[in-house]
Amino acid sequence: MSKPSLVRGTRDFGPSVMVKRNYIFDTIKQTFQKFGFQPLETPTMENLSVLMGKYGDEGDQLLFKVLNSGDFSKDLSQKDLDEGAKKLTHKISEKGLRYDLTVPFARYVVMNRQDLAMPFKRYQIQPVWRADRPQKGRYREFYQCDADVVGTDSLICEAEIVMMLHEIFQNLGIQDFTIKINNRKILSGIAETIGMKGSEIPLTVAIDKLDKIGKEKVEEELKERGFSEDIIEKLQPIFTLQGNSLEVMANLKTWLKDSETGLKGIEELEKVWNLIDAFGLGSPKIQLDITLARGLSYYTGAIFEVKANGVQIGSISGGGRYDNLTGTFGLPGLSGVGISLGVDRIYDVMEELGLFKDSQGITTKILFTNFDAQAESYTLPLLKKLRDAGINAEIYPEASKLKKQFEYADRKKIPYVCVVGSEEMASGELTLKDMLSGEQIKLSSEQIIQKLK
Repeated sequence: MSKPSLVRGTRDFGPSVMVKRNYIFDTIKQTFQKFGFQPLETPTMENLSVLMGKYGDEGDQLLFKVLNSGDFSKDLSQKDLDEGAKKLTHKISEKGLRYDLTVPFARYVVMNRQDLAMPFKRYQIQPVWRADRPQKGRYREFYQCDADVVGTDSLICEAEIVMMLHEIFQNLGIQDFTIKINNRKILSGIAETIGMKGSEIPLTVAIDKLDKIGKEKVEEELKERGFSEDIIEKLQPIFTLQGNSLEVMANLKTWLKDSETGLKGIEELEKVWNLIDAFGLGSPKIQLDITLARGLSYYTGAIFEVKANGVQIGSISGGGRYDNLTGTFGLPGLSGVGISLGVDRIYDVMEELGLFKDSQGITTKILFTNFDAQAESYTLPLLKKLRDAGINAEIYPEASKLKKQFEYADRKKIPYVCVVGSEEMASGELTLKDMLSGEQIKLSSEQIIQKLK
């Protein structure tokens, strides 16, 4: 007999954890829908022709491939085997598990563009799979939670993402957070201004470490990456720009005055700030961070990253604007902006801050006892009555001793037990026990409904 085990890099989520995860999912979904986003699901499997080449060579290596059905090796020759895994893959596998939600979304938009109301606002909450080396905080199966708007260049979309993030985190009880915002055009403008046009990636990889390693170490790393002393001297304003976001934008305008691209990026960010102000968002938790540089290979405008303050956990959300989501599928120039929420990290933040209520784990609100066939017959209509009133209720499924039934309620953290015995059936008044306080009171079924609602 084999011992049961989990695939490395995957997890079980028991009822107590799932109730909390569903609370996070439901809160996010409600907010997405409030802002006009529509739900979308795509298949677990995609054709490898859709997935391959979209994530670079390293990403292609991390795709889980699905073997063709039947005898997948019947047509293979020794030559096929000798050509190596890369060529062999295409002969034995035509499908793979989705690596992210973005490429399937792009494929969906191209295939259904004639039927979609543009701009198209969609949200998608589904698991993805990566053949990565499992380690703490990194899994082979995990959920992504994305919201995107495609088919418009309007900066209202960026402002609405900021509004949406505020609402989601505040509804989850995460009050102390910062939404960092930058613009890819500003990073391009800085590289242009210091005479290193096209070097945004090595530049920002180094300056992104400023908070962790300090100015001197960043300058050392820039030298190692081929930046001369003169270039680093021209870069000094990036270390000294201080003040609130609007003051930093004003100083950036002076520094990047000769870069049309950089000034365009500043103009876009100013518009986003003005739109957020026009929405009437009080005390927005936004900060301009000109060192923020995630997703430089595909983001072309705004870049977002959200950090929960006061906890040692990385970013809990990120995203940005892109200009060519569907280009690889033959529909170039479709602009969009999106955000992805890290549900696992949000869960960890809420656990660390103690934001889940004790009642979060409760699925059943009341348990009806079961002593014998007569009590069971009397209770079943009452059970339906409470469920019809919207109260989560269950009956102990078999006649048993009261102690065993109370123990069951305790283990499931059911807050109330309704005792239905001969006395209760005769009087019509039921005994309701509060499992936390131990208090017992006599109530009619209508009074129980009113109390629990």
